Amino acid sequence: MRWWHEPTAGEIVWCHFPDNIQPKPKPRPGLIVSTKEDDDGHIFVNVAYGTSQKIDRLYGGEFRISKDEHPVAYASAGLSYDTKFDLRNVLELPFNDAYFSVPPHAPHGQIPKLGTLHPSMVRIAATAFAAATR
Repeated sequence: MRWWHEPTAGEIVWCHFPDNIQPKPKPRPGLIVSTKEDDDGHIFVNVAYGTSQKIDRLYGGEFRISKDEHPVAYASAGLSYDTKFDLRNVLELPFNDAYFSVPPHAPHGQIPKLGTLHPSMVRIAATAFAAATR
């Protein structure tokens, strides 16, 4: 098993969210919310689920990064499609190759990073986070 180096909160990564059906389901973007290290030096992350489905409908706890609305943020995120992140759907996962892989085109080298949440999106993400934790 390969353990990746610790990411930074706000990074967008290529994640295989567990779905209780497939052992390694289709990868999708995930937003790193927080990180921690266990006693053995392994990194665990809280990662928010990202999807390009139904992005025209946002519910409490969700925010969208779209090419038309946020072109600079979209480029910074390294996304291929308009994507919404669901801060109500955050999982703690080990930051290893069972759950994270190198994305297509590997924009940052051989690591799971797609991009970074642009500073212009921080307030929008914080509002979604506040709604998710109510």
